[in-house]
Amino acid sequence: MDKFSSLLRRKFIIDGQQMAVTPYRMLQDCTREGFPEGENDAEEGQAIDETLDLFPSNFVFDSARIPDYLALTTSRIGFKRAVPPVFAASFTRGRIAKALLDAIWVSGRFTLEDLALKAEWKWNTAPVGQLASLYTSIEAATSYIDALGLCFDDYTFTENPGGRSLVSFKAVDGGNPKLGRKRLCPATLSGDPSSWILYIPFDPCDFRLGGSTLSEETDARSSLGPDISDADYLIDCFEVVREMVEDGVVLSGATICDGGLLTALQGMCKEDVGASIDITSIRDAYGELPVRILFAEVPGVIIQIRDLDFDYVDAELILQDIAYFPLGHPVPGGGIAVNYNSKSGVAGILQSLLTSQASEGED
Repeated sequence: MDKFSSLLRRKFIIDGQQMAVTPYRMLQDCTREGFPEGENDAEEGQAIDETLDLFPSNFVFDSARIPDYLALTTSRIGFKRAVPPVFAASFTRGRIAKALLDAIWVSGRFTLEDLALKAEWKWNTAPVGQLASLYTSIEAATSYIDALGLCFDDYTFTENPGGRSLVSFKAVDGGNPKLGRKRLCPATLSGDPSSWILYIPFDPCDFRLGGSTLSEETDARSSLGPDISDADYLIDCFEVVREMVEDGVVLSGATICDGGLLTALQGMCKEDVGASIDITSIRDAYGELPVRILFAEVPGVIIQIRDLDFDYVDAELILQDIAYFPLGHPVPGGGIAVNYNSKSGVAGILQSLLTSQASEGED
Protein backbone atom coordinates (compact mmCIF):
# COMPACT_ATOMS: atom_id res chain seq x y z
CA MET A 1 0.00 0.00 0.00
CA ASP A 2 1.28 3.47 -0.81
CA LYS A 3 1.23 6.62 1.29
CA PHE A 4 -2.35 7.39 0.17
CA SER A 5 -3.56 4.16 1.73
CA SER A 6 -7.29 4.04 2.33
CA LEU A 7 -6.58 3.33 6.00
CA LEU A 8 -5.05 6.77 6.47
CA ARG A 9 -8.17 8.36 4.98
CA ARG A 10 -10.56 6.70 7.41
CA LYS A 11 -12.27 8.34 10.36
CA PHE A 12 -10.45 7.05 13.43
CA ILE A 13 -12.59 6.25 16.45
CA ILE A 14 -10.45 5.61 19.51
CA ASP A 15 -11.90 4.70 22.91
CA GLY A 16 -15.33 5.56 21.53
CA GLN A 17 -14.35 9.09 20.46
CA GLN A 18 -14.03 10.18 16.84
CA MET A 19 -10.75 11.94 16.12
CA ALA A 20 -11.03 15.42 14.64
CA VAL A 21 -8.95 14.76 11.50
CA THR A 22 -7.68 11.77 9.57
CA PRO A 23 -4.04 10.66 9.58
CA TYR A 24 -3.89 11.54 5.87
CA ARG A 25 -4.85 15.15 6.51
CA MET A 26 -2.33 15.50 9.34
CA LEU A 27 0.44 14.16 7.11
CA GLN A 28 -0.51 16.22 4.08
CA ASP A 29 -0.67 19.38 6.17
CA CYS A 30 3.00 18.79 6.98
CA THR A 31 4.13 18.50 3.37
CA ARG A 32 5.17 21.39 1.14
CA GLU A 33 2.07 21.12 -1.03
CA GLY A 34 -0.28 20.85 1.94
CA PHE A 35 -3.72 19.30 1.94
CA PRO A 36 -5.40 19.40 -1.49
CA GLU A 37 -8.15 22.03 -1.62
CA GLY A 38 -11.66 20.70 -2.01
CA GLU A 39 -10.65 17.12 -1.14
CA ASN A 40 -12.61 15.12 1.41
CA ASP A 41 -10.19 13.68 3.96
CA ALA A 42 -12.49 10.98 5.31
CA GLU A 43 -13.77 8.93 2.39
CA GLU A 44 -12.86 5.39 3.35
CA GLY A 45 -15.03 4.44 6.30
CA GLN A 46 -13.99 4.01 9.92
CA ALA A 47 -11.04 2.61 11.84
CA ILE A 48 -12.07 1.63 15.36
CA ASP A 49 -9.67 0.76 18.16
CA GLU A 50 -8.88 1.34 21.82
CA THR A 51 -5.73 2.41 23.62
CA LEU A 52 -3.84 -0.15 25.65
CA ASP A 53 -3.43 0.23 29.39
CA LEU A 54 -0.05 -0.16 31.01
CA PHE A 55 0.24 -2.35 34.08
CA PRO A 56 3.47 -1.37 35.84
CA SER A 57 5.53 -4.18 37.30
CA ASN A 58 7.23 -4.31 40.67
CA PHE A 59 10.64 -4.26 39.01
CA VAL A 60 13.18 -2.22 41.01
CA PHE A 61 16.21 -0.70 39.32
CA ASP A 62 19.44 -1.01 41.26
CA SER A 63 22.25 1.52 40.74
CA ALA A 64 24.77 -1.18 41.63
CA ARG A 65 23.71 -3.01 38.45
CA ILE A 66 24.47 -0.14 36.05
CA PRO A 67 27.20 -2.20 34.25
CA ASP A 68 24.66 -5.01 33.73
CA TYR A 69 22.08 -2.58 32.37
CA LEU A 70 24.69 -1.11 30.02
CA ALA A 71 25.46 -4.59 28.68
CA LEU A 72 21.75 -5.08 27.97
CA THR A 73 21.30 -1.78 26.12
CA THR A 74 24.48 -2.03 24.06
CA SER A 75 23.50 -5.53 22.95
CA ARG A 76 20.46 -4.02 21.21
CA ILE A 77 22.27 -1.31 19.26
CA GLY A 78 21.69 -1.72 15.52
CA PHE A 79 18.41 -3.59 15.91
CA LYS A 80 15.21 -1.95 14.68
CA ARG A 81 12.89 -1.36 17.59
CA ALA A 82 9.13 -1.79 17.39
CA VAL A 83 7.10 1.21 18.45
CA PRO A 84 5.89 0.60 22.03
CA PRO A 85 2.11 1.18 21.74
CA VAL A 86 1.72 2.88 25.13
CA PHE A 87 4.62 5.24 24.41
CA ALA A 88 4.05 5.84 20.70
CA ALA A 89 4.10 9.64 21.08
CA SER A 90 7.38 9.99 22.99
CA PHE A 91 9.03 7.25 20.92
CA THR A 92 8.07 8.97 17.65
CA ARG A 93 9.24 12.41 18.76
CA GLY A 94 12.48 10.84 19.95
CA ARG A 95 13.01 9.33 16.50
CA ILE A 96 12.46 12.74 14.86
CA ALA A 97 14.93 14.37 17.25
CA LYS A 98 17.50 11.65 16.51
CA ALA A 99 17.22 12.19 12.76
CA LEU A 100 17.81 15.91 13.18
CA LEU A 101 20.62 15.52 15.71
CA ASP A 102 22.40 13.04 13.43
CA ALA A 103 22.58 15.85 10.85
CA ILE A 104 24.57 18.04 13.27
CA TRP A 105 27.73 16.05 12.64
CA VAL A 106 27.79 16.10 8.81
CA SER A 107 29.43 18.52 6.39
CA GLY A 108 27.63 21.34 4.58
CA ARG A 109 26.52 24.88 5.32
CA PHE A 110 22.99 24.64 6.68
CA THR A 111 20.76 25.50 9.59
CA LEU A 112 17.91 23.48 11.02
CA GLU A 113 15.37 25.31 8.85
CA ASP A 114 17.20 24.10 5.73
CA LEU A 115 16.26 20.51 6.56
CA ALA A 116 13.20 18.40 5.83
CA LEU A 117 12.29 14.87 6.87
CA LYS A 118 11.55 11.63 5.10
CA ALA A 119 9.21 9.49 7.16
CA GLU A 120 8.15 5.87 6.98
CA TRP A 121 5.48 4.04 8.94
CA LYS A 122 5.38 0.25 8.57
CA TRP A 123 2.57 -1.06 10.73
CA ASN A 124 0.94 -4.25 11.91
CA THR A 125 -2.62 -2.95 12.24
CA ALA A 126 -4.31 -6.17 13.40
CA PRO A 127 -3.61 -6.40 17.17
CA VAL A 128 -5.75 -4.39 19.57
CA GLY A 129 -4.16 -1.03 20.28
CA GLN A 130 -2.12 -0.82 17.09
CA LEU A 131 -4.48 1.44 15.15
CA ALA A 132 -4.66 3.73 18.18
CA SER A 133 -0.87 3.82 18.46
CA LEU A 134 -0.56 4.53 14.71
CA TYR A 135 -2.83 7.54 15.07
CA THR A 136 -0.90 8.69 18.15
CA SER A 137 2.42 8.31 16.34
CA ILE A 138 1.29 10.32 13.31
CA GLU A 139 -0.31 12.98 15.50
CA ALA A 140 2.87 13.29 17.60
CA ALA A 141 5.08 13.46 14.51
CA THR A 142 3.09 16.11 12.68
CA SER A 143 2.60 18.36 15.72
CA TYR A 144 6.30 18.18 16.61
CA ILE A 145 7.46 18.81 13.05
CA ASP A 146 5.10 21.77 12.76
CA ALA A 147 6.44 23.21 16.04
CA LEU A 148 9.98 22.83 14.68
CA GLY A 149 9.00 24.80 11.57
CA LEU A 150 9.87 21.88 9.29
CA CYS A 151 7.97 19.73 6.81
CA PHE A 152 7.98 16.30 5.24
CA ASP A 153 9.98 15.91 2.06
CA ASP A 154 8.12 12.62 1.66
CA TYR A 155 6.32 10.02 3.74
CA THR A 156 5.21 6.44 3.18
CA PHE A 157 2.86 4.07 4.94
CA THR A 158 2.64 0.31 4.45
CA GLU A 159 0.83 -2.36 6.37
CA ASN A 160 2.94 -5.14 7.85
CA PRO A 161 0.60 -8.06 8.66
CA GLY A 162 2.06 -10.36 11.26
CA GLY A 163 5.13 -8.19 11.68
CA ARG A 164 6.20 -5.34 13.89
CA SER A 165 5.10 -1.71 13.89
CA LEU A 166 8.03 0.51 12.92
CA VAL A 167 8.58 4.21 12.34
CA SER A 168 11.71 5.91 11.01
CA PHE A 169 12.81 9.38 9.95
CA LYS A 170 15.73 10.77 7.98
CA ALA A 171 16.87 14.38 7.68
CA VAL A 172 17.31 15.53 4.08
CA ASP A 173 17.83 18.79 2.22
CA GLY A 174 14.72 20.94 2.38
CA GLY A 175 15.50 22.77 -0.87
CA ASN A 176 18.83 23.48 -2.51
CA PRO A 177 21.46 20.85 -1.62
CA LYS A 178 23.29 21.99 1.50
CA LEU A 179 23.58 18.79 3.51
CA GLY A 180 26.87 17.01 2.95
CA ARG A 181 27.73 13.36 3.34
CA LYS A 182 31.02 13.43 5.24
CA ARG A 183 31.23 13.66 9.00
CA LEU A 184 32.93 16.79 10.35
CA CYS A 185 34.08 15.21 13.59
CA PRO A 186 34.75 11.62 14.70
CA ALA A 187 32.15 9.59 16.56
CA THR A 188 34.77 8.21 18.95
CA LEU A 189 36.75 9.86 21.72
CA SER A 190 40.27 11.14 21.24
CA GLY A 191 42.67 10.14 23.98
CA ASP A 192 43.52 13.64 25.26
CA PRO A 193 43.09 13.24 29.05
CA SER A 194 42.76 17.01 29.56
CA SER A 195 39.82 17.30 27.15
CA TRP A 196 36.26 17.53 28.45
CA ILE A 197 33.26 15.31 27.79
CA LEU A 198 30.05 17.36 27.93
CA TYR A 199 26.41 16.29 27.98
CA ILE A 200 23.82 18.59 26.38
CA PRO A 201 20.15 17.52 26.62
CA PHE A 202 18.10 18.92 23.73
CA ASP A 203 14.82 18.81 25.67
CA PRO A 204 14.25 19.89 29.30
CA CYS A 205 11.90 16.97 30.01
CA ASP A 206 12.31 14.66 32.99
CA PHE A 207 14.31 11.47 32.74
CA ARG A 208 11.76 8.66 32.43
CA LEU A 209 12.33 5.08 31.32
CA GLY A 210 8.95 4.28 29.77
CA GLY A 211 9.40 2.98 26.23
CA SER A 212 13.19 2.82 26.62
CA THR A 213 15.51 0.02 25.57
CA LEU A 214 16.34 -0.68 29.22
CA SER A 215 12.68 -0.91 30.16
CA GLU A 216 12.05 -3.35 27.31
CA GLU A 217 15.07 -5.50 28.13
CA THR A 218 14.26 -5.74 31.84
CA ASP A 219 10.48 -6.01 31.46
CA ALA A 220 10.21 -3.11 33.90
CA ARG A 221 7.09 -1.68 32.18
CA SER A 222 7.89 1.81 33.47
CA SER A 223 4.78 3.93 33.75
CA LEU A 224 6.03 7.20 32.23
CA GLY A 225 8.07 8.05 29.16
CA PRO A 226 10.00 11.27 28.55
CA ASP A 227 7.68 14.14 27.55
CA ILE A 228 9.64 15.27 24.50
CA SER A 229 7.84 18.41 23.34
CA ASP A 230 9.93 21.59 23.61
CA ALA A 231 10.66 22.30 19.95
CA ASP A 232 11.98 25.82 20.61
CA TYR A 233 14.61 24.49 22.98
CA LEU A 234 15.75 21.88 20.45
CA ILE A 235 16.06 24.63 17.83
CA ASP A 236 18.28 26.73 20.12
CA CYS A 237 20.46 23.75 21.04
CA PHE A 238 20.82 22.69 17.41
CA GLU A 239 21.96 26.15 16.32
CA VAL A 240 24.67 26.48 18.95
CA VAL A 241 26.08 22.94 18.73
CA ARG A 242 26.00 22.97 14.94
CA GLU A 243 28.05 26.18 14.88
CA MET A 244 30.63 24.65 17.23
CA VAL A 245 30.86 21.55 15.02
CA GLU A 246 31.36 23.68 11.90
CA ASP A 247 34.03 25.77 13.64
CA GLY A 248 36.02 22.69 14.67
CA VAL A 249 35.47 23.21 18.39
CA VAL A 250 34.00 19.72 18.79
CA LEU A 251 36.66 17.00 18.80
CA SER A 252 34.10 14.17 18.74
CA GLY A 253 30.38 13.84 19.18
CA ALA A 254 27.51 11.38 19.43
CA THR A 255 23.72 11.50 19.31
CA ILE A 256 21.85 10.14 22.31
CA CYS A 257 18.92 7.90 21.44
CA ASP A 258 18.47 4.15 21.98
CA GLY A 259 19.83 3.17 25.38
CA GLY A 260 20.29 6.73 26.59
CA LEU A 261 23.30 8.71 27.75
CA LEU A 262 25.55 5.92 28.98
CA THR A 263 24.95 3.74 25.92
CA ALA A 264 25.87 6.63 23.62
CA LEU A 265 29.06 7.26 25.60
CA GLN A 266 29.94 3.56 25.44
CA GLY A 267 29.69 3.84 21.67
CA MET A 268 32.25 6.65 21.72
CA CYS A 269 34.83 4.58 23.62
CA LYS A 270 37.54 2.54 21.93
CA GLU A 271 39.66 -0.37 23.08
CA ASP A 272 42.38 2.01 24.25
CA VAL A 273 40.25 5.03 25.20
CA GLY A 274 37.53 4.98 27.85
CA ALA A 275 35.93 7.61 30.06
CA SER A 276 35.64 8.57 33.70
CA ILE A 277 32.42 10.50 34.36
CA ASP A 278 30.49 12.00 37.25
CA ILE A 279 26.73 12.59 36.95
CA THR A 280 26.25 14.07 40.41
CA SER A 281 25.59 17.54 38.95
CA ILE A 282 22.79 16.12 36.77
CA ARG A 283 21.36 14.21 39.71
CA ASP A 284 21.32 17.37 41.82
CA ALA A 285 19.92 19.60 39.04
CA TYR A 286 17.02 17.25 38.26
CA GLY A 287 16.62 15.54 41.64
CA GLU A 288 16.71 12.30 39.69
CA LEU A 289 17.87 8.73 40.17
CA PRO A 290 21.13 7.61 38.48
CA VAL A 291 19.63 4.77 36.44
CA ARG A 292 17.07 7.12 34.88
CA ILE A 293 19.72 9.75 34.06
CA LEU A 294 21.95 7.20 32.40
CA PHE A 295 19.37 5.21 30.43
CA ALA A 296 16.34 7.45 29.75
CA GLU A 297 16.14 8.24 26.04
CA VAL A 298 15.97 12.04 26.26
CA PRO A 299 17.23 13.62 23.00
CA GLY A 300 20.66 15.13 23.34
CA VAL A 301 24.32 14.95 22.41
CA ILE A 302 27.67 14.16 23.96
CA ILE A 303 30.54 16.30 22.75
CA GLN A 304 34.25 16.27 23.47
CA ILE A 305 36.09 19.61 23.53
CA ARG A 306 39.64 20.78 24.26
CA ASP A 307 40.36 22.14 27.71
CA LEU A 308 41.41 25.49 26.20
CA ASP A 309 37.95 25.79 24.55
CA PHE A 310 36.00 25.16 27.75
CA ASP A 311 35.47 28.82 28.67
CA TYR A 312 34.34 29.65 25.12
CA VAL A 313 31.83 26.77 25.03
CA ASP A 314 30.60 27.64 28.51
CA ALA A 315 29.97 31.26 27.48
CA GLU A 316 28.18 30.28 24.24
CA LEU A 317 25.84 27.85 25.96
CA ILE A 318 25.07 30.18 28.87
CA LEU A 319 24.39 33.04 26.44
CA GLN A 320 21.68 30.94 24.77
CA ASP A 321 20.28 29.65 28.11
CA ILE A 322 21.24 26.09 27.21
CA ALA A 323 21.86 23.68 30.06
CA TYR A 324 24.93 21.49 29.81
CA PHE A 325 26.82 19.19 32.16
CA PRO A 326 30.57 18.46 32.22
CA LEU A 327 30.77 14.69 32.61
CA GLY A 328 34.49 14.12 32.91
CA HIS A 329 37.48 13.15 30.78
CA PRO A 330 38.78 10.39 28.54
CA VAL A 331 40.98 7.80 30.23
CA PRO A 332 43.34 5.20 28.79
CA GLY A 333 42.40 1.55 28.67
CA GLY A 334 38.77 1.60 27.55
CA GLY A 335 35.61 1.17 29.62
CA ILE A 336 33.58 3.70 31.59
CA ALA A 337 33.81 4.53 35.27
CA VAL A 338 30.64 6.21 36.57
CA ASN A 339 30.39 8.22 39.78
CA TYR A 340 26.90 9.31 40.74
CA ASN A 341 27.27 10.15 44.39
CA SER A 342 30.00 12.75 44.96
CA LYS A 343 29.86 14.16 48.48
CA SER A 344 31.59 16.99 50.28
CA GLY A 345 30.99 18.69 53.61
CA VAL A 346 27.65 18.88 55.43
CA ALA A 347 25.67 19.13 52.18
CA GLY A 348 27.26 15.92 50.99
CA ILE A 349 26.45 14.12 54.22
CA LEU A 350 22.81 15.24 54.07
CA GLN A 351 22.57 14.24 50.43
CA SER A 352 24.05 10.84 51.26
CA LEU A 353 21.46 10.29 53.97
CA LEU A 354 18.61 11.27 51.65
CA THR A 355 19.89 9.11 48.82
CA SER A 356 20.26 6.07 51.05
CA GLN A 357 16.53 6.28 51.85
CA ALA A 358 15.37 6.90 48.27
CA SER A 359 13.79 4.09 46.28
CA GLU A 360 15.23 3.14 42.90
CA GLY A 361 11.79 1.97 41.75
CA GLU A 362 9.83 3.41 38.85
CA ASP A 363 6.89 5.85 39.06
